[in-house]
Amino acid sequence: MSRQSARTRRPAFTLIEVLMVLVILVILGSFAVTIFTGTQDKARIDQAKAQIGLIEPAARLYQLHMNDYPRTLDDLVVQPSDVPNPAKWGGPYMERIPLDPWEGQYLYAYPGKQNPQKFDVWSAGPDRMDGTDDDIGNWEQ
Repeated sequence: MSRQSARTRRPAFTLIEVLMVLVILVILGSFAVTIFTGTQDKARIDQAKAQIGLIEPAARLYQLHMNDYPRTLDDLVVQPSDVPNPAKWGGPYMERIPLDPWEGQYLYAYPGKQNPQKFDVWSAGPDRMDGTDDDIGNWEQ
């Protein structure tokens, strides 16, 4: 046998085998992306719940000082100019109102629709549309 014929008879990967490996890698990669995206979405939802959990006690403290809940979330950061007894305002109750994990504003209603005796604080959620099933609010905690 000549050297050349021995070289040509070496086993090698066929194009089909290489393509099959690439297809398998793409499928595994898509599973990884799906798992990562699901984990990331859950983390954002948990972050929104945690931020709402920080806004709630600030609003309750405001209520203890002012005998009423704030009319807006901004009232927790800056003293409202039209409060009946400005000397009672003990704020700022928060340094700033954070944006939700989807870069939207937290929404606030007093009296609340979900919590008629107090207030609602919520994020419009991942779809950024208020009033849909993915809204995250203090009534869910």
